[in-house]
Amino acid sequence: MRHRAAAPLPGGTPDQRAEAGDDAWDRALADLDTHVRLERGRSDNTVDAYRRDASDVVAVLRDDWGIPSPDQVDLRCLRRYLADLDARGYARSTRARRTSTLRTWFGLLERRGQITTDPTRSLATPKQGRHLPRVLRADQVAVLLGAVDPSTPTGSRAAALLELLYGSGARVGEVCGLDVGAVDLPQRLVRLHGKGGRQRLVPLGEPAVDAVRVYLDVGRPALHGAGACDALLLNQRGERLGVRDARTVVQRAARHAGLGNVTPHTLRHSFATHLLEGGADLRQVQELLGHASLATTQRYTHLSRGRLREIHTAAHPRARARPEARAHPVQQANDQ
Repeated sequence: MRHRAAAPLPGGTPDQRAEAGDDAWDRALADLDTHVRLERGRSDNTVDAYRRDASDVVAVLRDDWGIPSPDQVDLRCLRRYLADLDARGYARSTRARRTSTLRTWFGLLERRGQITTDPTRSLATPKQGRHLPRVLRADQVAVLLGAVDPSTPTGSRAAALLELLYGSGARVGEVCGLDVGAVDLPQRLVRLHGKGGRQRLVPLGEPAVDAVRVYLDVGRPALHGAGACDALLLNQRGERLGVRDARTVVQRAARHAGLGNVTPHTLRHSFATHLLEGGADLRQVQELLGHASLATTQRYTHLSRGRLREIHTAAHPRARARPEARAHPVQQANDQ
C-alpha cells in the first residue's frame, strides 16, 4: 500500500535534504538494522519487518514532509504520522507495531547521541481490540493432515511440514529454518531456534516422526538433486523452503480439505489449545511454544475455556437451555 502525499511539516527543503538529511536518515536506518540483527539477535523475518516499518517512516517524513534528519522529528510529527497511517487504512495492529518500531528506533538514536531527545516517550500506542485466533478442532486437523499425498516428493514434504507445525507448535519460520540434524527421530525430538536466539527441545509424536522419515527417505532425495543444502525442507530447486512457500503449502492443503483459510499459525494456535484442553499446565505450554512471557500464552486459556463451555452446555443437564416454563396449575385454573 503506497503512502499518500501529505502537506510538509517544517524542517527543510529538498536541497537541504540532499546536502545533509539523506545521510542522516540512511545512517539511522543502518543503525536500526544492526541493532535488531546483531545486538538483539532477532531473526531475518523480524529484521525485515523493522526495516519495512522504518523505511515507510522515512518515505513519509523525509520524502513527503521534507524533514531532513531524525533529530528534527518531534512528538507532534509522530502523532501526525500515526494519524496518516489511519487515514491510509492501516489496521490498529499495524499502527501499534509501527509505534513499537518508532520507540525502539528513536530510543536507540538517543542513546547513541544522534538525537537530543527521544520524541516517542510520550507517544501513545493505539489500543487493540482482543482478537482470538482461529483454532481447528482435532477432527479438522485430521482432515487437513490427510489431505496431502505423501507418495510424491512434494506431497511427502507437505505432510512433513504439516505434521511438524501441528506436532511441535513451532512458528513457520522455525520449521523452515530447521536443518536435517535438528530432528532426532530415534529420540522423537526437534531442536527449534526461536525468537531472541533462544533454543528449545520439543517432543514429537509418532505421526510427525513417521512423516519426516518418509520425507527423508522419498521426498528430500528427489528434491535435493546435486546440491549441498543442509536444510530439512527443500523447495523444487533444492534450496531451503521459504516461509512464503510454506504458507502456500498449508493454504493449498486446507482448501483441498475444505477448511477454508488455514495458516501455519492456525496450527500453532490449535497445538496450544488442544494441549490446554487435554490438561497441560500453562507453564509447560509456554515452554513448548517458546514464549518469553506467560501473558502471551494465557490468551489460549480464553479459547480452551470457550471449548469447555461448549462441552459443559452439551453434556450437563442443567446447562442446556430450559424449555418454555409451564404455567402454574393455579394459573391454569384461573385461566379456565
